[in-house]
Amino acid sequence: MKRVIGTFFLLFIAFSNYGQEGFKLVANGQGASLHYSGTMSLVRTAIGLVVEDSKSVAERPFRLTDEPKDGSVIIGIPGESQTFDQLLAKHQIDISDIKGQWEAFHIQTITVGNTQYLFVIGSDPHGAAYGVLELSRLIGVSPWVWWADVTPERKSEVILPVGFQDSQRPNVQYRGIFLNDEDWGLTPWSAHTFEPEAKIKEGIDPDKTKKMQTIGPKTYSKIFELLLRLRANTIWPAMHEVTVPFYFVQGNREASEKYGIYIGSSHCEPLARNSATEWDIVGEGRYNYITNKDNVLSYWSDRLKKLRNSNNIFTMGMRGKHDGAMEGVKGIAAYKDAIDKVIVDQTELLKTYINSDPSKIPQVVIPYKEVLDVYRAGMKVPDYVTLMWCDDNYGYITHFPDAKEKQRSGGNGVYYHISYWGRPHDYLWLSTASPALIHQQLKTAYEYEVRKIWIVNVGDIKPGEYQTELFLDMAWDMAEINEKGVKQHLHRWLAREFGDEAGEKLLPIMQEHYRLAHIRKPEFMGNTREEEADRTYYRTVRDLPWSEEEVRHRLQSYRELSTAVSVIESVIPENKREAFFQLITYPIQGAAEMNQKMLYAQLARHGKVDWKESHDAFDRIVRLTDQYNALNGGKWNRMMDYKPRNLPVFQRVKEEQATVPMVSDVKPHLTLNGTDLQGPSHPVEGLGYEGKAVIVHKGEELYYDLEKIQSDSVFVEVRLLPGHPVVGSELRFGVALDDTPLQEISYKTVGRSEEWKMNVLRNQAIRKISFPIKGKDKARIKISALDEGVVLDQVLVFTR
Repeated sequence: MKRVIGTFFLLFIAFSNYGQEGFKLVANGQGASLHYSGTMSLVRTAIGLVVEDSKSVAERPFRLTDEPKDGSVIIGIPGESQTFDQLLAKHQIDISDIKGQWEAFHIQTITVGNTQYLFVIGSDPHGAAYGVLELSRLIGVSPWVWWADVTPERKSEVILPVGFQDSQRPNVQYRGIFLNDEDWGLTPWSAHTFEPEAKIKEGIDPDKTKKMQTIGPKTYSKIFELLLRLRANTIWPAMHEVTVPFYFVQGNREASEKYGIYIGSSHCEPLARNSATEWDIVGEGRYNYITNKDNVLSYWSDRLKKLRNSNNIFTMGMRGKHDGAMEGVKGIAAYKDAIDKVIVDQTELLKTYINSDPSKIPQVVIPYKEVLDVYRAGMKVPDYVTLMWCDDNYGYITHFPDAKEKQRSGGNGVYYHISYWGRPHDYLWLSTASPALIHQQLKTAYEYEVRKIWIVNVGDIKPGEYQTELFLDMAWDMAEINEKGVKQHLHRWLAREFGDEAGEKLLPIMQEHYRLAHIRKPEFMGNTREEEADRTYYRTVRDLPWSEEEVRHRLQSYRELSTAVSVIESVIPENKREAFFQLITYPIQGAAEMNQKMLYAQLARHGKVDWKESHDAFDRIVRLTDQYNALNGGKWNRMMDYKPRNLPVFQRVKEEQATVPMVSDVKPHLTLNGTDLQGPSHPVEGLGYEGKAVIVHKGEELYYDLEKIQSDSVFVEVRLLPGHPVVGSELRFGVALDDTPLQEISYKTVGRSEEWKMNVLRNQAIRKISFPIKGKDKARIKISALDEGVVLDQVLVFTR
């Protein structure tokens, strides 16, 4: 990707050194004129958005012109318009960087004497649309202008520097989001607040949808607009049982076509059918391919007949109606045989209704949960179908392509979570996924050729704004994020939304917010679990295994965080206050209050504080949520719910007296972060309990020299990122003390085991090793990676 001048630093106000010589997007309060001689509806949609954006920046907005003139922005796609092609030739504009590329754009100023033009050139309609919307970024309009009420600053002048050029194209072909677990936010907000007028298509039995709510084209248009602004192109629509299926609502399909969005579907929605709900509405018999094959094939066919000319990415294979295993099969071998036959039949349907050459149809197989075991048992997937790998629902990718998988013509993709409903515990309320973890995992995936399709589960979109943009920015330009780092990306995001001064102050606050949540998410603070056999035990709020000192230290950290947010909020301009509340105050204060509610309750159970401390925190969470839903005259009413699924952790804590004491505080002789060890390590900025984790590649060894040891033995606790094997099927490290034999230690987990549950709740895999050390006052600890994928967070050394 070529950028002559980074877009974040492009804006020059009138008093800049370039003065009046640069191209004026806004001059004396007047927006530039825009000329587009083509006919592509997607490009015209983008032009409409940027004209509307300019109304909030300039006194007089961008305007359309039939003929290019001095100061015009000239928009086009090579080969679409003879007039545009002649202008490209006349001004000798080099478009070799984007010619023939997927969704690329090139922006360039041209000066001829005293006449200036700004060319926005797209390699295709999507590329042109992204180029047009880059103009919105250049005049200071955030992609979250509507979805987070980020008000742009008014400007009388916006000037690009002389010779400005910018060429961009995506690293990942299909980039998008999955709207999921929408029961407590997006669906009730859309159905009751934003778009109660949405209509179900005629012919759908109203008795079978009467308990459902709609997300209609007005809502989806706003979502699709957001995707275009974030340079995304794909969506998996909302599909829970509370929501009327996407294709059953009038206008939804047409809205996706207006915004050029590819419609895909999740791991349990084959061939564009939301079987969680659609089967019960229009299917016949059991959703069972083994015993009811004809009806299942007819059900899929009915949808495909209507999608021949639509933009779709088809999910292949079959699971249960919702997030469960395929009906009618027992064991992996039977599952594999059945799913192989399903894919053969589905391919024939695609050839019949979509394209006689199935290799021309975008398709994915998603080895999610049990399907990964089926795939590894030899599942037959056509070479042109994309293999879409998944994380374990908690941010750790479970499979990376091997040499053979990298060579597939269909390529590889990833399905990732920043929001999740399920075992061991949901995290649907506050979006606290570590940006450093997101980057580390997806950077690894990208390096292993996972570049065809990236989808992130965003829940209700809000409050996951930052992680969503980070994910999509990586899919667009991974090299940019790798080069500048997540810290700078977050800094730039904060500065864009709230100004340079506020961004500088907010950066360490947000970093600490994500660090504390990485240690324990707010939703996990009750020490409860879901979907366990012993519901009574695991759904009872209990002490966390932390000492009083650890509890009080964490409380103090959150008090400081909360105070810092309040101080900055008090000086945020009035027109930025509502955006600040949505993007900063609510997530951080919500997390702080949840920690206070649960940790003060833990202390109160042991008689160390009054229960009022916990109850007051609960009341503050309720008030914060009420305030959120009242923002902007009630625009977001019903969007935020502090108690999704009404789980025990979200309720007021029951007053009880502890029957066992809190754990004792055992201080280690030494606590080392990954960066404290010597040797060839690779720090991961911001990752880990102290933000100092390191990658250790296979064959590399780290060490640390212990001194002044007064003990007969040492106990070493190695704490690692709880990832999954990257190459092969093992994940091991070696540890030794001085010249003792290397101990080979595996920390791979299988399925959703008890150890895996503990690991993802605390974001550490822990191994403990003891070494005799009698007669020594110093020794060297050595830790080496025996497989790829080892990320060392901390090493704790105990002497007794």
